[in-house]
Amino acid sequence: MLMTFAISCATMKGNNTVSGKVDLIEAGKDGYTAKITTDAKEVYFATISIVNVGGPQNYKQLKIGDEVSVKGEIWKTQDEKHIKVTEIISVK
Repeated sequence: MLMTFAISCATMKGNNTVSGKVDLIEAGKDGYTAKITTDAKEVYFATISIVNVGGPQNYKQLKIGDEVSVKGEIWKTQDEKHIKVTEIISVK
């Protein structure tokens, strides 16, 4: 089963950018996950933590309804797209 999961995940290394509207926030242990819907109606689950964005000076708490642009490492499962955020570029 673990092998199936590993095969079903595809990682896109590098600094990919996702921009869209925050539809949902779920608190986590070391940060939170924001559901972001792009203008093209693609949905990404953005994992945002103090450690991954480089410290408290770069960390922002997003709110539902925010228009955001984030940068990080994208990975996909069979059903979902995820991004581990390394930079919050903009929040409106």
